[in-house]
Amino acid sequence: MPAPRRNPLRELGAGVADLGRGFAVWGTSPRLMLLGAVPAAIVGAGFAVLLVVLLAALPGITAAITPFADGWDRSLRDAVRLLAGVAVLLLAGVVLVLVFTAVVLTVGDPFYERISRAVEVRLGDPPPEIEEPVVAGMLRAAGEGLRLAASGVVVALLAFAAGFVPVAGAVLALLVGLVLGGRLLVLELTGTPFAARGLRLRDRRRAVRRHRMRALGFGAAVSALFLVPFAPVVLMPAAVAGATVLSRALLAPAPDPEAA
Repeated sequence: MPAPRRNPLRELGAGVADLGRGFAVWGTSPRLMLLGAVPAAIVGAGFAVLLVVLLAALPGITAAITPFADGWDRSLRDAVRLLAGVAVLLLAGVVLVLVFTAVVLTVGDPFYERISRAVEVRLGDPPPEIEEPVVAGMLRAAGEGLRLAASGVVVALLAFAAGFVPVAGAVLALLVGLVLGGRLLVLELTGTPFAARGLRLRDRRRAVRRHRMRALGFGAAVSALFLVPFAPVVLMPAAVAGATVLSRALLAPAPDPEAA
């Protein structure tokens, strides 16, 4: 007998709820979560500088990538360069979010392991602790983060191209970033709970494919909150905690239809 079909909307909502349960950890373990916010604040300050530099250079960048519009009517030229500017920001946004997440998870790996472990213990039946040297854990997280960041460049280019679609370009590009970029965020954030079970990136990819809608709900919610100024500082430890909840759902055995 085939496994029962999941309700896509319910699964989508469950993914968002997983992130909500991650935020709830701020109320139960504020000191631990505050430690997790420190790497995000430090790395975020550097990325904020990069964003300011990008915004300052944006007029020159848009002019450089649209030289064909130099001789056009001013209103049409400005409209094309506005679209180009939006596309550049979306491309940079997707890349910056994924690289920021990878860097923060690498720098704050010991803190995020503690957060993930605390959630596992609270939920019950935690995996046996694996004694992985700190440096080895950071190198593993960095290696996987770089591989995902490379995939993120492809997603960013798709969002960039979508930004040039007339009328609906900005909305379409945003959806590409939320859906495809959100999937990559899920793969990054679930690294710690999967590693605690001796599982690697290929295992995360398989698990996400089996639970696409739940992963989409979680990843899109995290991606959307990254757009809120200063939110990533509070979001990162909550996202790690929520990703631990999500990981347990992704790895749970499928229900036996014959036992129903």
